[in-house]
Amino acid sequence: MDISSNGSFDDGTTIATSETGGYRDHTEQYGGITMKLLMKLLMAMFLGMITVLLSLNLAIAAPSSMQDSSRHLYDRVMEEFKHRDYEAALAGFRFFLELHGQSSLAANAQYWVGECQYRLGRYKEALKSFYHVVSYYPLSPKLAASTLKIGQTYTRLKDHDKARMMYERLVDEYPESAEAELARKALDAAPYRDEEPSPQLTGNSPSE
Repeated sequence: MDISSNGSFDDGTTIATSETGGYRDHTEQYGGITMKLLMKLLMAMFLGMITVLLSLNLAIAAPSSMQDSSRHLYDRVMEEFKHRDYEAALAGFRFFLELHGQSSLAANAQYWVGECQYRLGRYKEALKSFYHVVSYYPLSPKLAASTLKIGQTYTRLKDHDKARMMYERLVDEYPESAEAELARKALDAAPYRDEEPSPQLTGNSPSE
C-alpha cells in the first residue's frame, strides 16, 4: 500500500501528518511575547530603581538645605539682638520658632525669646520662656543658662525663695558651669537684694 506525499493512503484513507512546523510557529510567537513582557518588566524595575535613588537623594539634600536656611535666619535675628533691638529680635526669634520649631536651633531660639523679654522688663513672660526651655528641651546646652535666668527673673519679681531654690538647683545639677559660679555668688548675697550677676558675666554671649 502506497502513501501519497500528502499523507493519504492510495485507498483514500488519510493519516495525521507532523505539525512540527505549526508548533514552531506558535513557539516563536509565544516566545516573542514572553521576551516583550520580560523587557517591559526589566524596564519598569529599572525606572523604579531610578525613582528610589532620586527620592533618596532628595531626602538627603532636603534636611541639609533646611538646616542652612534655619541657620541663616537664626544668624540674621541674632544680629538684631546684638544691636540691642530687642523688640525686633523678639519678633524674629518667634518667627524662627514658627518656621523651624523642630530644628537643632529651636531651644536656643526659645532661650533668646526669654532673654529679649527679660531685657525689655517683661519678667513674667520671660519666666515662661525660660521654663519652656527647661521643660521641653532636656538635652539643650541652654539648660544651665535658662535655670540661672529663672533665678534672676524671680529675683526681679522679688520672689526670693524661688530664686534661691533655682540657684541651688543650678549649683547642684551643673556644678562646674560658669552659670553655677554666678549662682553661688547670688546665694552668698545676704539678705537677697534686688541685684543679680551682671548680664555680661552670664556666659551667654549673643553669638550662641
